[in-house]
Amino acid sequence: MAVGRGLLTEREREALAGDASDSYHRKTRSYVRTRIDKLEDDVEILEEHHPDLLEELREVVCEE
Repeated sequence: MAVGRGLLTEREREALAGDASDSYHRKTRSYVRTRIDKLEDDVEILEEHHPDLLEELREVVCEE
């Protein structure tokens, strides 16, 4: 099974780190906001059907 991306593609990581035009940087920020909004639906599915995976997600995202 191929490994997919996380929240960002490699190019989006580069753009957000400053390696892109202002226009692409703004567009990338918009894409990321949309994905963050969609995470709520994903969390609901994980909570109901795969709480173990939700816990793994929380450990990564909420790392102190």
